[in-house]
Amino acid sequence: MHKLCTTLILILSGTSIFAQQKWTEEPKGSFNLIRQAGKTLAYSPSSGVKILTVDGFAFKDLNKNGKLDAYEDWRLPADVRAKDLASKMSIEQIAGLMLYSRHQSIPARPGGYFAGTYKGKPFPESGAKPEDLSDQQIEFLTKDNLRHVLLTTVQSPELAAKWNNNMQALVEGTGLGIPANNSSDPRHGTVANAEFNAAAGGAISMWPGSLGMAATFDPILVTRFGQIAATEYRALGITTALSPQVDIATDPRWSRASGTFGEDPYLAAAMASAYCNGFQTSTGYDADPDGWGMNSVNAMVKHWPGGGSGEAGRDAHYAIGKFAVYPGKQFKTHFIPFTEGAFKLQGKTMMASAIMPYYTISWDQDSKNKENVGNSYNRYIIQDLLRDKYKYDGVACTDWGITGDETVLDNFTAGKPWGVEKLSVAERHYKVLMAGVDQFGGNNEAKPIIDAYAIGSKEHGEAWMRARMEQSAVRLLKNIFRVGLFEFPYVIPETTKSIVGQPSYMKAGYEAQLKSMVLLKNQKQTLPLKTGIKVYVPKKFTPAGRNFLGVETPESMNYPVNIDIVKKYFTVTDNPDEADVALAFISSPNSGIGYSPEDVKKGGNGYLPISLQYGEYKATEARAVSIAGGDPLENFTNRSYKDKTNQAINYTDLGMVTDTYDKMKGKPVIVSITMDNPMVFHEFESKANAILVNFRVQDQAILDILTGKAEPSGLLPMQMPADMAVVEKQAEDAPHDMRCHKDAAGHVYTFGFGMNWKGVIQDARTAKYVPKKK
Repeated sequence: MHKLCTTLILILSGTSIFAQQKWTEEPKGSFNLIRQAGKTLAYSPSSGVKILTVDGFAFKDLNKNGKLDAYEDWRLPADVRAKDLASKMSIEQIAGLMLYSRHQSIPARPGGYFAGTYKGKPFPESGAKPEDLSDQQIEFLTKDNLRHVLLTTVQSPELAAKWNNNMQALVEGTGLGIPANNSSDPRHGTVANAEFNAAAGGAISMWPGSLGMAATFDPILVTRFGQIAATEYRALGITTALSPQVDIATDPRWSRASGTFGEDPYLAAAMASAYCNGFQTSTGYDADPDGWGMNSVNAMVKHWPGGGSGEAGRDAHYAIGKFAVYPGKQFKTHFIPFTEGAFKLQGKTMMASAIMPYYTISWDQDSKNKENVGNSYNRYIIQDLLRDKYKYDGVACTDWGITGDETVLDNFTAGKPWGVEKLSVAERHYKVLMAGVDQFGGNNEAKPIIDAYAIGSKEHGEAWMRARMEQSAVRLLKNIFRVGLFEFPYVIPETTKSIVGQPSYMKAGYEAQLKSMVLLKNQKQTLPLKTGIKVYVPKKFTPAGRNFLGVETPESMNYPVNIDIVKKYFTVTDNPDEADVALAFISSPNSGIGYSPEDVKKGGNGYLPISLQYGEYKATEARAVSIAGGDPLENFTNRSYKDKTNQAINYTDLGMVTDTYDKMKGKPVIVSITMDNPMVFHEFESKANAILVNFRVQDQAILDILTGKAEPSGLLPMQMPADMAVVEKQAEDAPHDMRCHKDAAGHVYTFGFGMNWKGVIQDARTAKYVPKKK
């Protein structure tokens, strides 16, 4: 009789609640850890979440209703769980899910762009711990239901872990228990003057910049980077990478070229696929059949449909650069890194989980609706092309700040509502949603999305608009489910410390730096140098200027390299007459953003040429009439800068090389260039015996190449123009369309060119990626 009653109870309950418990629980600092044959769980006792036992397994009762809902059941596929949860969410909760926070510094800075307070006081005066949540963070997490957070600076890896755990405990106990999906812009760049020690770790592994990755022409290396970076990200509590940037940099003047994989669409596609595979694919016992799991990091590939063709090389972070133009009729060429790379991964995850359109107006490319509006506002570019034609159903997130008001033409932090400046903030949000975008970058407030929902409900009916919102919610939630955050949103600070920047990761990054450098010239086998010889290293004078963020930078006169590291390789002298060889360390020319308020004050239109040479440049070959133009803050449409002059801010780098050449009186001069953009070499190439290019590496890596501890193997990921007239005449949207510099040895500095100690490199990489001459 007792056995029969038990059986009836099990049948009536619908679940085997009396099955033998198959899990164990232990405290792990601020959270509890549950181990079982299925998914490992973690929850905070302070959140109020209880554990349900079903069929002997443990599940988190995130909505505290005492039963197992589909979204809480880790045995179900991510899409099933996402649809269940989306159906349970209020419009206010969905609106919060559609937010992506402004940049968060941990702890919040007392002033400026990353400012925040703690109980009303700046951090230094508050008595708060660095890992505490700021007032602003608590507000957007609870009041606005925000769940996607952009993390920038942190004091240490352990601090990032503790801050993550505090935040996850807060949101776990709020509403439906949706965890936070933390993200980061690329954070694996180098500290140039830091010394590398193969046995030592660091704050995080250091790798060459994206152009340096491209210069290796090695997708396998990029996959390995993705795997290591993802492991470090997960240890920091980061589950989405706002990368890779796969725009093809077809205009050599573009200030964001350094963040790309160069100008070739097929190399960029291969690198995009490798990068996303490395970040997104989990391996090991806890990996899911579809490749996702606890080691996965969502890749948000950017910027659809490609932002590398801004007119005259200007960038769309500013109103002065809002227009992408296509004089070479190569609009579709810019799709290739997406359609043949990020959307066609070789790994099980199949495609990048998220995508970010760029700020630009793709001028006159909307063949359906004839709209010239920013890409996130353009239904043809998002819905018709991205969604319908290319079948992309991942998350689409706007770039940061596109719904804010435009206030000034040349400020990085101003709003960027390109083409829809006359719409209200709510109307801008509505237009973005109707274009097919899911999420709003850099927006902490849910009200404009709720207002957009009201507009849509009035126009289409509430049921239709609710379905549209749920569609985005499902996409967003799938990315959170697939990386296991609903089960395990916490990190163990002690483990974080042992993982992030561990010696093996630092070594892998350093080896990649060595492979990324490009030897362009080696006259009479000047390189490699013998260690211990006497070298002269000229100091670098940098005039005052303004950086990409618009921050004023003071003038300086310093060694452009860590001289203490140089002394471990050579005997350093300040007297060129005593030196055996000179080492000149310079950076590629930087002439600013292509705009001058002073020119406006003098009656001009403000537009200047962006120059790739150091010396003064007069734009005699520029267009007399710009292709695109028009802005509410301007009373003209012609943005031409024809016959205007400009000069690189770091023009003194050229003087450093020419002066050193004169001082050395025929003795070898080696020029090491840190390159962010292509440059005009004819100004100084004849005065250099050897030229080595790097794309943001450690000084020590440069010295290892110069002394032959490693052999150069990198190839140019972009063409180097013969002169600025060539740059003016090339099409902003077309790759491989410039006449390139030819040096004294007859070598042409074009895409895919590079040398090793034996001479010009011709191998499987050049055969695969370098376009054949017609």
